[in-house]
Parts: sequence; structure tokens; C-alpha cells
Amino acid sequence: MKDSAALIRALKKSYLFTTLSVADLTELVNTGEIKQFAAGEYIFWENGPPKYFYLLTQGRVKVVKHGSQGRETVVAFFGPGEVFGEVAVFENKPYPASSLAVEDVEVMVVSLQVFHSFIQHHPGVAMTMIGMLSARLREAQSRLHDLSGERVEQRLARTLQRLASKLGRELPFTRQDLADMSGTTLETTVRFLSRLKEGKIITSRRGMVIIEDATKLRLLAEGPL
Repeated sequence: MKDSAALIRALKKSYLFTTLSVADLTELVNTGEIKQFAAGEYIFWENGPPKYFYLLTQGRVKVVKHGSQGRETVVAFFGPGEVFGEVAVFENKPYPASSLAVEDVEVMVVSLQVFHSFIQHHPGVAMTMIGMLSARLREAQSRLHDLSGERVEQRLARTLQRLASKLGRELPFTRQDLADMSGTTLETTVRFLSRLKEGKIITSRRGMVIIEDATKLRLLAEGPL
């Protein structure tokens, strides 16, 4: 059953819809539906046709690309209140990557045609979406700069810091995920995480890294170790 009031609160948290009134948000909620996905379940697949606009209301998802040999590379993580898959929806082209649930999630979906009609009547949303896409492009460029010019330990620290700024101190990713996002090997990542544990900067459990000292992590990300 759709909880319209809760969905409106979730939409208000999204940067994309900050210009909309409660009446506009209600209109959008009334056109959407709720879908639930279990942990590990794919929400959409790379190169698949865009069908929906997605707003994450509960849980966390990751966006991944698959290499020619089937290796999975994590591109991004998203938490409650964030939209994802919007590039394909905005361009009406196949999804450039796949998305799957990190944990049990709930998303509000709006069909492609309905969402296109909505932004035509609310051009402020389209302009905000362009700004959001530009910000994500800058983030991608920053990551490329990190990969090409920073020491590997600093890249790893920056990756942790970037994820924590979006998802909070509990980060649901594996050591291999972190290695892939930082452009390094699993062995190097394991050694680095061990050093952070010794310094009481992080703790960890299976499939999860917990940031314990954000200040020390920031210092590692900003300068040479």
C-alpha cells in the first residue's frame, strides 16, 4: 500500500525536487507506484531500455558495470532520497550500467512517459536534473584525476570519504568493491584497511566498513600518508 505522506517527505529530501510545491509533489506521487527488491536483486540491467524513473525511499543500491569477462565494477552507491538511473530516462537511451539492491530496498517508480510529461510541465525539475547530471560528471572527472595522479592510499581514503559523505558512517561494500572504485588491487586494499583498523579509523564486519574517526580519514584523503 502506498503511503503518500511518507513518499512526499522522501521527495522533499531529494535535491531534484526542491523547487516543487506540496501540490506538485502530490501530483508526482499519485502517478508513481512502489516496488520492492530483495538484497542482491537487480533493479535494471546495463543496456536495457529505460522504463522507469527511480526514487529510492528505503535501503541502499549500487550501480555497477560488467566487463567483458563478467567482472563487476562498482560505479556508485545511492541511499534514501536519491534518484538513480536518471541519465537513461533523461536521454531515453539504454541504461549505461546495472543497478542492484545492496539490502532490501523500496523504490518509487514513475513510468518513462509519465515522467517526461511531468518535467515538461515543471521545467524547474528539468533544469535541476541538468545541474545534478553536471555535478555527477564533475565527480566522475574528480575520480579520474584521483586515479591518474594520487597515491593509491590517498585514492582509497578519498573513496571512503566520498562514500561516507553520501551514505553515512556504515558503508555496505566489500573490499573488492573498494579496490575497484579506487583503481587498485584487492591485496593493496586489504593492507590499507588493516592500517586504518590499527589506527582506530575504521572497524569492519562482513560486507561492511564503519567509519569511526572521520577527521583522521579526511586528513589521510587530503594529504600524503
